Amino acid sequence: MGGRERKGASVRSHSTRFQLNEDPISEGGKWINGAEDGIGWHNVITKNGVAYGAVSKGDYTDPTALLTGEWGKNQTVKAKVFSRNQTEKYYQEVEIRLRSTLTRQRCTGYEVFWRCLKTRNAYAEIVRWNGKVGDWTSLKKHTGLQYGVKDGDLVEATVVGNAIKGYVNGVEVISATDNTYNTGNPGMGFNFGVGESNVDFGFSYYEVDSYND
Repeated sequence: MGGRERKGASVRSHSTRFQLNEDPISEGGKWINGAEDGIGWHNVITKNGVAYGAVSKGDYTDPTALLTGEWGKNQTVKAKVFSRNQTEKYYQEVEIRLRSTLTRQRCTGYEVFWRCLKTRNAYAEIVRWNGKVGDWTSLKKHTGLQYGVKDGDLVEATVVGNAIKGYVNGVEVISATDNTYNTGNPGMGFNFGVGESNVDFGFSYYEVDSYND
């Protein structure tokens, strides 16, 4: 992975360039999805080397996908942003999930996300998902051009102990602390309610590593 100094041996890792066209993403059973498995949310689709969210209906029903298996509690995710036709009309967000769980009508964990926009209305935020659709808590939010992302940017999210951090191109831009979740799985998501612009933003690469102290 490089970059962050860590303790302990890797528990589990995964990397992908989304070479399969799948609706929803599976990669041979490595992923579960918001509609397929969680029912209350929407799925993540992969096509032409990009992962993006399905067309979503309903507030806070973000297209979401989590990796399966057992993961270390300390997690580092890096992902390359795909973004075209950026617009103020929608809140196009690329989202990294940490220590998350997804079961029928329940989704928990941490989410670090960035708006795909390079204006003063851009933002980065860290939230905690509490379980039911629409039940989430903002832990920290920053607004401004420097917190938005564009095509080709590398975003990164980490959770170590109770510290959650977000980075853009290797520079830390947001951080928060929370003690609610100590375990869970990494994943990704994209914002709801973006109309047919869902195909205009996503990830073209995703990698994760995890370890325990």
